[in-house]
Amino acid sequence: MRYQGGTMTVTPTERTARPATCQMFETPLIERFSRIHPITPFAFWLPVYGYLAVRAAGHGVGLWAGLGLVLVGLFLWTLAEYVLHRYVFHYVGPRLWQRRMHFVLHGVHHDFPQDADRLVMPLGASIPLGVAFYLLFRAVFGPVPADPLFVGFGLGYLVYDGTHYAIHHFRMSSRWGKWIKRHHMVHHHTGEHARWGVSSPLWDWVFGTMGTSQPGKGS
Repeated sequence: MRYQGGTMTVTPTERTARPATCQMFETPLIERFSRIHPITPFAFWLPVYGYLAVRAAGHGVGLWAGLGLVLVGLFLWTLAEYVLHRYVFHYVGPRLWQRRMHFVLHGVHHDFPQDADRLVMPLGASIPLGVAFYLLFRAVFGPVPADPLFVGFGLGYLVYDGTHYAIHHFRMSSRWGKWIKRHHMVHHHTGEHARWGVSSPLWDWVFGTMGTSQPGKGS
């Protein structure tokens, strides 16, 4: 096994004995925080969303208006998921630090897709992203609508994390489960250049990035 171009590569002779994970950081504490239990995002974020929902009601946001804003936030998440996955997580710049950043952000998942401790986003990444999106919502929509919008946006994020973990860790027996699992597996096995949506194929349909359904050379 060797590190090349910001990603871990596996030789043909090693492929049959491919390990399930790797050590990304030399510092044990940083390495520990690069791993996360799949329940952690739910345990941290659901109380935050509950607080924001109660605060929105206290600011006079009615039930139906609040639900509508939550649905808009959920819709906005599906677009953010697509854009982040396609243009941020899969961006590999020409510099060594950019290739290393790609490996830390997402390349490690493609090299070790069954690593159960790295299937959901660590809090060290989701908290700064959450704060940034919340501040963006406040700036664009105002402080009162921002709360229910962010609740819907955040619930969409949790659906993404939960779906991604289930795809890689569980047998998906439902009709939708089998379809969404195949959708994501095609992304992993066709050179990673299509099917950027993980919890929803909506924007792949919109932008014409469904790609081929035939597995090819990829990760």
